Amino acid sequence: MSDFGMSSDELEQMYQEVILEASKNPHGKEHFAPDAAVEPTGGVDSAQSVVRASHEYCTPGESHQFNPTCGDEATVHVEISDEEPHIIKRLVWDGHGCSISQASLSVMVDLVNGASVDEAMDLEHIFHQLMQSRGAGLDNEALEDRLGDAVAFQGVSKYPMRIKCALLGWEGLKDSIAKALAAKES
Repeated sequence: MSDFGMSSDELEQMYQEVILEASKNPHGKEHFAPDAAVEPTGGVDSAQSVVRASHEYCTPGESHQFNPTCGDEATVHVEISDEEPHIIKRLVWDGHGCSISQASLSVMVDLVNGASVDEAMDLEHIFHQLMQSRGAGLDNEALEDRLGDAVAFQGVSKYPMRIKCALLGWEGLKDSIAKALAAKES
């Protein structure tokens, strides 16, 4: 990514601002999932949610992710078009956690909502590469450009304990898409 004449400190500051803003005003966050941290009061099945599509001609998938290291928790709900190529028609999430996990979920929604499943999985793979870079970023400017605001998480990749926070939503996306595609085949 071109640094537009910015020093590395200025670039890091800008990235931190992107993460802070995305965590304060998260995109795609809705309240639909039971809180797994709270004991159910109505019996064993009271914490279960029913996965339904709000869009006609879509198949839903949902995945609950939990990071025991810091307590981040997210349920990712995706609805995929029935026609091919499969398009993500709706992507929302519910959960709580640190600013990194919340910001990553928000940025992920902006990147993949409305994209094809193949595009979303490609972006998930690129984001994983970024998280494995140990702060160095990607050697490919075109890939960094595709990540958009998600490139702000480059600094997070320096801290192994925080990488799980950034990847939580992306893992939920991957799993919820797999569940939706499996439901199409059944």
